[in-house]
Amino acid sequence: MLMLVENMHLFSISLQIGYSAPVEFGIRKDLGLSVAEFAVFVSIWSVGGLAGAAVSGWITDIIGRKRVRLSLFGCYFLSFYHFFYSHLLIFGFFLFEQTMLVIDVFYITGWLVIAFAKGAWQLDLGRLLLGLGESINSYLSPIYVAEIAPKYIRGGAFSVTQLTVIFGIALTFVIGSIINWRMLAIIGAIPGVAQLIVAFFIPESPRWLAKIGRVDEFKTTLQRLRGKKADISEEAKEIKESIDVFNYISNDGILDLFQRKYARSLTIGIGLMIFEQICGLSAYTLYTGSIFVSAGISTTVGFGTVAVFEIVVTLMTMMLVDKSGRRLLLMVAWAGLTFGSFLTGLSYFLKDIHWFKDFTPKLALIGVMVFLGSYSLGSSIPWIIISEIFPINIKGSAGSICNVTFSVCSLICSYSFQFMLDWSSTGTFFIFAVVSSFGILFLATLVPETKGRTLEEINALMTDSFQ
Repeated sequence: MLMLVENMHLFSISLQIGYSAPVEFGIRKDLGLSVAEFAVFVSIWSVGGLAGAAVSGWITDIIGRKRVRLSLFGCYFLSFYHFFYSHLLIFGFFLFEQTMLVIDVFYITGWLVIAFAKGAWQLDLGRLLLGLGESINSYLSPIYVAEIAPKYIRGGAFSVTQLTVIFGIALTFVIGSIINWRMLAIIGAIPGVAQLIVAFFIPESPRWLAKIGRVDEFKTTLQRLRGKKADISEEAKEIKESIDVFNYISNDGILDLFQRKYARSLTIGIGLMIFEQICGLSAYTLYTGSIFVSAGISTTVGFGTVAVFEIVVTLMTMMLVDKSGRRLLLMVAWAGLTFGSFLTGLSYFLKDIHWFKDFTPKLALIGVMVFLGSYSLGSSIPWIIISEIFPINIKGSAGSICNVTFSVCSLICSYSFQFMLDWSSTGTFFIFAVVSSFGILFLATLVPETKGRTLEEINALMTDSFQ
């Protein structure tokens, strides 16, 4: 049930990620958008993400993981009515957390605004609203999964959610190449009703309950998660002792993050978010259609081929992440990003050479497949690591900083890519390849292996590193 709720939420996010790639030419034709106007539409999602990122950690620390989730899912249902009958918003304010409802009504209303948009500003508004809710959810999901899953399946649990994301993106690519962009936006709003129904049955994070002193609920919830017959005494003791220590130290804020004891964790968290984006992630996922067209590839063939390949690679990841380890798997994935960008750049370089003219579209497709397949292999791992390396007393503040970093880099990359492509297609993808190779060096020198360790053991390791 827990993973079902998480996966439905992530499926909704995947629709947002994959939306712009197949609809680019339809939107630009119907509404007469320029390249710059469409770039704003794509990148403004990250602007909304910045606002959500700034408060995501604080909100989940203050009102808990479950109540944030219930508010997020509840807005799906309410916002359908809000869109047509705005007076129901007043009722909603009393039904859920007030601040969260405002943010989360944006989350689903954004799809409806896009679906009925008549001009560029309405598209931008809808995309902005989607970014607000998505950013909070992107932070909340890995934290929630990390805190409820046993250490021996934590990586696998993330990989199941990653399969949902990749499947959702792939499905969006395929469906988006068949139906129009307005209908695709309406489809994006549908999962909310199902999410609302099942969200009421999920438990709160036991670690968060222990943190705020609700000890009886903490033990009851942990027992429910592990099974009626499971012996939770050792795990409960370890969690309680760890939280008591950090509560004694204090519940640190954002400025407290810049202490020596958090230096390694913060460097790793911010570094992972930077490399995750500037390697070209936004370019490949948000502008896949543009890449295919400029390389001379049929969008239908390209989207279909990439969709199948991504799903296969993600299934492989599910089997490997808790066996091979996070660090090694991420290094392999980023090596794939490097190779994929190199192949894509090479295809553009050879495009105007007569001897290679028929071969370059195939080479470009292989490059895109290698990049997105490698992304599928390792995209969830940075979020897994970030959810593991920060102690609970600083996790909210750290999560906000990492989320803001991710959103800023996403904004820069998603807005600038189309202009970079016009400047030099070959140079753009070669730059992505170089950046990805530096990411591998970053992993090799700074990032530890967290596989098979409890969150408390990881926190001790990270703190001891700079004592």
